[in-house]
Amino acid sequence: MANVVVVGAQWGDEGKGKIVDWLSERADVICRFQGGHNAGHTLVIDGKVYKLNALPSGVVRGGKLSVIGNGVVLDPWHLVEEIAKIRQDGVEITPETLMIAENTALILPIHGELDRAREAAASAGTKIGTTGRGIGPAYEDKVGRRAVRAADLADRATLEARVDRALQHHNPLRKGLGIDEVDRDALIARLLEIAPELLPYVGPVWKVLNERRRAGNRILFEGAQGALLDIDFGTYPFVTSSNVIAGQAATGVGIGPGAIDYVLGIVKAYTTRVGEGPFPTELKDADGQRLGERGHEFGTVTGRKRRCGWFDAALVRQTCMTSGVNGIALTKLDVLDGFETLKICTGYDLDGRILDYLPFAAEEQARCVPVYEEMPGWQESTEGARSWAELPAAAIKYVRRIEELIHCPVALLSTSPEREDTILVTDPFSD
Repeated sequence: MANVVVVGAQWGDEGKGKIVDWLSERADVICRFQGGHNAGHTLVIDGKVYKLNALPSGVVRGGKLSVIGNGVVLDPWHLVEEIAKIRQDGVEITPETLMIAENTALILPIHGELDRAREAAASAGTKIGTTGRGIGPAYEDKVGRRAVRAADLADRATLEARVDRALQHHNPLRKGLGIDEVDRDALIARLLEIAPELLPYVGPVWKVLNERRRAGNRILFEGAQGALLDIDFGTYPFVTSSNVIAGQAATGVGIGPGAIDYVLGIVKAYTTRVGEGPFPTELKDADGQRLGERGHEFGTVTGRKRRCGWFDAALVRQTCMTSGVNGIALTKLDVLDGFETLKICTGYDLDGRILDYLPFAAEEQARCVPVYEEMPGWQESTEGARSWAELPAAAIKYVRRIEELIHCPVALLSTSPEREDTILVTDPFSD
């Protein structure tokens, strides 16, 4: 049976929620392998809207096992609230349908406080644009070997030792930022209070997934955010604090890289970005405004308006390479309906030198001028199309040109938020 990794191939907000939900019907297990609750997925099923942050998108599908892997950093209080909310929407969540890796690092209240204090103290031009939810500091503690992990909640002595180690680092930091020292006993009490609500879901994810794989189960690995926010291959330092590319799927749940059979990159038919950082094709004119309005470009988590621009084939080609993408799911094609002319960035002019990739050096990125080719738009509606025959000829030419430029075929084409408004070219789960 095929196992599929889904990654965003731009700066996030590509429409992963719908595609993961669409694929989850074919999967037996759905895994989150990185990120935190700073990423949001919006699902629309039979007209009902579900907004998820920490939970895997598969939870809305009955009879599936949803997994939060060790590559995730988890806010236990947020998770418990999200579970309660989605139960109100009629979704059943039990330890039989949701499993959290024992070695998942937890996001503590001190992480969010540190995150927000740092961002507030940053000078103009150096702000990262963080959501302030503590994801970065939680990953720092994980790498610094001072994290509290899910399994630690089961033993008070271990938990206290973990908290003490973390506070040896955090209290001096807080003093430098003008924040009061952490109330150790209050933090431990909060963790002990949440423990009984979290621990029933905690287990050996790595073992269960390997057993499921041997049993022939189909596994869907769900990434959060987008590859251009990857800590190594993104537009550093305006990135997230984890690896987002497909290779992280294996280490993020504890399964070998040989278990990955297909990588599906989610790509929006234009480009958007939330927060700070370089954006070569950004439009600050009427076309950019139109893309934002037609695409309802507001962050699921923050509500912040997304920056909008033309499709950047050079960047998507780059992320398809770093994630080993086998095929893309092209989303929001319908947002381009009505444009007389469309532009696609094919590379960059750097001081008279044409590059087919975006360099990592920040000062070079700032000097890169996009090189565009123009294509005619279309006036007909593509919204809700479910076959190639329903698409205008100009829209098909636009899709085909994207395939040529990014060196990767379109596997799925999405024409609205509704899960059924999808044109299937290649089933990633096909054997």
